[in-house]
Amino acid sequence: MYESFYNLQGRPFQLTPDPRFYYSSRTHKKAMAYLTYGLNQGEGFIIVTGDIGTGKTTLVRHLFDTLDRNEFIAAMIVSTQLSAEDLLRSVVAAFGLDAQAEDKGQLLSRLEQHLREQFKMGRRALLVVDEAQNLSNAALEEMRMLSNFQEGDKALIQSFLVGQPEFRERIFVAPELEQLRQRVIATHHLEPMEREELAFYIEHRLKLVGWDNDPCFTAEAVEAIYEHSAGVPRRLNTLCSRVLLYGSLEEIHTIDEEVINAVVADMSSDTRPVVSTSSARPMAQHATSANDASIPLETKAPNDEMEGRLGKLEDMMKSQDETLQKLTSIMAQLAAGGSKGDDG
Repeated sequence: MYESFYNLQGRPFQLTPDPRFYYSSRTHKKAMAYLTYGLNQGEGFIIVTGDIGTGKTTLVRHLFDTLDRNEFIAAMIVSTQLSAEDLLRSVVAAFGLDAQAEDKGQLLSRLEQHLREQFKMGRRALLVVDEAQNLSNAALEEMRMLSNFQEGDKALIQSFLVGQPEFRERIFVAPELEQLRQRVIATHHLEPMEREELAFYIEHRLKLVGWDNDPCFTAEAVEAIYEHSAGVPRRLNTLCSRVLLYGSLEEIHTIDEEVINAVVADMSSDTRPVVSTSSARPMAQHATSANDASIPLETKAPNDEMEGRLGKLEDMMKSQDETLQKLTSIMAQLAAGGSKGDDG
């Protein structure tokens, strides 16, 4: 909607990770340096962690875009609660191989043969596991076993593990992961963007979709955006998207602090609790979704979030009841009219 108003060629602040919009902030630049170092080493594990919304997946996809496909074959899996064997099947499939086999030995043999063939053609294998905090310790041990594939003194596969902060903590605490720890050659934790980087980040994204200084963000607006997003890319993308929508609806070409505050208030009202009756609560206890956990601009207590959803559900039920009552009344009138016609 706002794209046409501001003559943009796309959405600059979309939430879907897109390597085209990668911005090399200080923390992302450091992470890329560690990943590049790992590639040059050609062995071991690199671990990158970060809180939700700090741009881990975008970083990994940017890395994939920079790889020389004549030198590397790369695969990425997004981890769920996988068993060790299920992880192995996922790895095999990620490299484009048939993951169906009667036993684990066949899968390992198939993968090893593929890696050796690629090595003979001068290509090294890179495996990236996103959301690695979901891996069990047994699955992580399976990852370590894969690193034993070698040709002479050269590793056939190298792994980057990307996950949330608790993953890094678990790696360096669990006794059963000692052998994996010994093969970790570098780690980096992604931090939120720094305050002075935000204006450049906004401009970078806007220019990628043909921005021509419309809209214009004032320095006070940028400061307000940082305050409300805490420098977390996903939060500020959410906020900036709403700001552009608000600006187009209100036909605003200069985004100032007042506009940001108005949008923040509007977004806060999206989750504001509505008074509800106790009768509807049992029905709404399960009316949550996977996205409820991340409210970008303010942290609501779980009870407040539930109250808001209960209120919305009650309003919907009330509307449906009124509609049913009207339909019932109309049907009764039609039935009465039909009866009179029969009597005549």
